[in-house]
Amino acid sequence: MRYAFRLAELLGHTPDRRKRPGTIKSIVEHTGLDRHQVASLLKNEAKYIPLDALSRLCDYLIDQGYATADQLPGALFAVNPENFWELIARRKEIELVIGVRATDSNPTPEGASVVASDSVLVGEVLSGVSTLGGVAKHKESEGDTAGREVPMPDRFQQTLVWSPGQVDLQDVRSRAHDVFESYIDDTGDRGMICVGSIKSNPVVELLFSDVFGCTPYVTEDDVDDVSARSCPFFLRYRDTDPKPDSASAGTRLSKNEDAPQPGFYFEKNDGTWEFAGGTNKDTALVFYIYREALGRLDMVLSGFSGRATRLLAKTLAIRGEEFWPPIYEKSGDIIGAYLVTYERPEDTESRDEALFNPSGPAEIMPLPTEAIARRMARR
Repeated sequence: MRYAFRLAELLGHTPDRRKRPGTIKSIVEHTGLDRHQVASLLKNEAKYIPLDALSRLCDYLIDQGYATADQLPGALFAVNPENFWELIARRKEIELVIGVRATDSNPTPEGASVVASDSVLVGEVLSGVSTLGGVAKHKESEGDTAGREVPMPDRFQQTLVWSPGQVDLQDVRSRAHDVFESYIDDTGDRGMICVGSIKSNPVVELLFSDVFGCTPYVTEDDVDDVSARSCPFFLRYRDTDPKPDSASAGTRLSKNEDAPQPGFYFEKNDGTWEFAGGTNKDTALVFYIYREALGRLDMVLSGFSGRATRLLAKTLAIRGEEFWPPIYEKSGDIIGAYLVTYERPEDTESRDEALFNPSGPAEIMPLPTEAIARRMARR
């Protein structure tokens, strides 16, 4: 069992320098602890903490009104997750962000609808969290010698945003910005799960930009070399897709390198890029970053097509354990990034077959760790 030190979460401390005025200075002046030690504790990077330092921090939290004496020191520690579904279930609040589309010529929230494939995926997420992927009943059984309680979020919230191409582009981005800023400005143990790709959910772009330090809604198709791309993966639009400017999507890998086929591309450990697909294949992306010190989980579940989205729901239901362990872990940031490929049926699916949503053979591929590490080092 692993524990995380949650000083940053209790203080509402954020990695953004513009939003954390004087946090370290205030703690140092009150406790007399070393500045570097405090910074390390805020990032959950310290390997150990002396009892004297722990006592001083508890006094500080009580004096400043962040916690009461009966809550400490327990409130400073939290159990880290041990599998994919537990990663989500241990968050106190979960916000599911879903893109909606207009059903009439005068787009209004009352007439907006969620795509069926996204709805299937949302349902599977709720099922997986509530049952820990089907193992919750085993944890609760008398034979469970570990005796651990089954974690469960205190609150689920569904948030709707306009999909690109449905309303004025400025309205699309404004709504997405308000949703994401409200989430990151909040404090406490929480998670955001974005369902869909940048084609249907503009908050996905903001999430990737926040992780990899790129400028949202600015295309990188014109970079001189593909190695200059901010994201280690790339969604190539279909010719018929809406094509909002994006740092994580577009129609070319770079100014000098084409992306001839629609779908997902990714950077390999050696710096070259590869198409994650092929003839008669469909692809989905699972991405998450968990910031231990903040207790904050950001996740994207994205199928390139409606069929891939429905199949991803099935894959999460029966093979969720394969999206764990994470592929990257450093400085309190834990990242999982996976592409899932599905064979397309030789015959066209009927409407009934699509509604039945039969599962298909899935190949789950963790993205190269070194490619992720290179991007994180650039920030």
